[in-house]
Amino acid sequence: MMNVKAIAKDMSAKKVARKHIAANFDRKTIDAKLKVNFDNEKTNQSLSVSMKIKKDEVIWLKGTKFLTIFKAEITPTSVRYYSSVFKNYFEGDFSMLEQLLGVKINFEQLQNLFLGQSLINVKEEEQEVKIGNNTYVLSPEKQTELFDIFFTINPAHFKLNQQAIINADNNLRLEIDYPSYNLIDTEIFPSQVQIKAKNSKRVTTIDLIYKTVVFDTAVEMSFNIPSGYKELKF
Repeated sequence: MMNVKAIAKDMSAKKVARKHIAANFDRKTIDAKLKVNFDNEKTNQSLSVSMKIKKDEVIWLKGTKFLTIFKAEITPTSVRYYSSVFKNYFEGDFSMLEQLLGVKINFEQLQNLFLGQSLINVKEEEQEVKIGNNTYVLSPEKQTELFDIFFTINPAHFKLNQQAIINADNNLRLEIDYPSYNLIDTEIFPSQVQIKAKNSKRVTTIDLIYKTVVFDTAVEMSFNIPSGYKELKF
């Protein structure tokens, strides 16, 4: 686990954004094993999850607890999922993930969430920067009408410590924390991702702990929805 101390010195927002972009993940594939703890105040469970990513093409997930619990295949245009326990499936757009996280999300943003990268391109619009708790806090100079967005950036490696999307009017809040990183094959990669999605009805927490991570290997991603399963609608 990386334990690099660095001081957040005065730096322009443009330079902080540039350094964060420069630290972006730059490999073709990921083959990872994770422990995932999920709690939405109705369901509380821990699963072993196999995650395979072909960067910018597909994210493949398989959750197991002695037996396969679910499989998911996510591409830039579709989400496919089925549960072997509940004998149901979903095949369509990102509405299923938006229901889970409480905010609109696309493929690139979901991929960035797993990698410790900002959900939006911090170079696309003007940012402002503050220093707080020895970290750089980037936020757009003009926040959107719907959400306020904040990125807390580590001064040691310029990956994220946290990103938050907040809609105070509707009591919506998505916080994604990255408590620590590992150096894997010269790549700085999260060792844990903590997701907290809050709306007026409930709080959902998803804790991802990376157990093993390998880059740039051949990844097999079989996915077939079994016949006879019931379709989920969102």
